[in-house]
Amino acid sequence: MIVVGIDLSGPSNPQNTVVSIFEKVNGALKFRQLITGATDEAIVCRIKKEAENHSVFIGIDSPLSYQDGGGDRQADKSLRSYITKLGMKPASIMPPTMNRMAYLTLRGIALTRAIEYIDTQKPIKIVEVHPGAVMGSRVTQDLLPHLLQYKKDNDSLNEIYHFLQSTDLNALPEEVKETTHAIDSCAAALGAWNWGDPYLDPNWHWKAEPPFHPYDYCC
Repeated sequence: MIVVGIDLSGPSNPQNTVVSIFEKVNGALKFRQLITGATDEAIVCRIKKEAENHSVFIGIDSPLSYQDGGGDRQADKSLRSYITKLGMKPASIMPPTMNRMAYLTLRGIALTRAIEYIDTQKPIKIVEVHPGAVMGSRVTQDLLPHLLQYKKDNDSLNEIYHFLQSTDLNALPEEVKETTHAIDSCAAALGAWNWGDPYLDPNWHWKAEPPFHPYDYCC
C-alpha cells in the first residue's frame, strides 16, 4: 500500500506544490520521498509508476468539486462546524469558487481527471483532505496553539513536525519541517491513510455524492 499526500497549489505557482510518498510497513507509514515543485505531469507520472506494483491511496489538499451556483458545498459546511468545535478557525474552510480558491479548485479537478485516466492493474483511490483538520482532530490541547500558528512561527512549525512524527509517520526527514507545504502534504497522507486503510477510520468523513461531488472528503 502506497499513500501519497499532495499539498496542491494553484496552476500558476506549481513551485508551492509538495508531494509526500509513504509506504505502509508493519502497521505504520514509512516515509519514502518528498517532491517539491511538482507539476501535474510529474504527479501523474509518479502515481503511474507507484501503481505498477502497489495499490495507491491519494489525499489531495484542494477542492475536487464545487457547488452548482457557487458557495459552500454541504461537506464544507459540515467540516467548518467540526473544526470550530475543535477550537480551529472556521475561515480555513473556504468555498471552492471563492476568488482566491477558484484556480486551486480548477487545478484539483483537472489533476483528478488526469489521474483517473491512468491505465494500471493496481487500484488508485483519491480522497479530498483538509490537512489542518487532519492535525487538529489529533493534536492534544497543549499543541493546538502551535497548530494555529505553524504557518507563521518557526517554533510552532517545529512542534507540529514532531507531532507528525508521533502519528506513525515513520522516518520523516528534517526537510519536512522546512516548509508548511511539506508539513501539509504529510498531513494529507495521514488523512488518506486513515481513510483508505481497512483497519483505520478518519476522524471526519463526508461520502462522495456523484456525479457532481465524485470524491470522499475526510480528515
